[in-house]
Amino acid sequence: MSLFNVFNVTGSAMSAESVRLNTTSSNLANANSVSSSAEETYKARHPIFAAELNKFTGQQGSSVPVRVEGIVESQKPLRAEYNPEHPMANAEGYIFKPNVNVMEEMANMISASRSYQTNVEVAEASKQMLMRTLQMGK
Repeated sequence: MSLFNVFNVTGSAMSAESVRLNTTSSNLANANSVSSSAEETYKARHPIFAAELNKFTGQQGSSVPVRVEGIVESQKPLRAEYNPEHPMANAEGYIFKPNVNVMEEMANMISASRSYQTNVEVAEASKQMLMRTLQMGK
């Protein structure tokens, strides 16, 4: 793999982790929202990553940038809570809360942040190696 391809891989990985951080923060921001029906209730979202083979070389595994295939909603059940005094309660007295697990989301946020940081360090190390290689010709 060319040293220049490292920048493509780390750049795409940082972009993917940025999407992961944004969906995680959206989940955390909506964790305590309330709705009167299951259809209107916020559902946790998660990005799906896929490795994209390098189209320039045609060789499998030569350079594997990361891309976001899409964002899917969690299929976990929503939380229904009996609270007839709540202004958003439906006719049966239930309110619906999102299927967001705050502890899982915090773990996802830490993981995405560290992955992003690692990719920044890889890019920086690659840059330093390229600079040292250029200085060898002096």
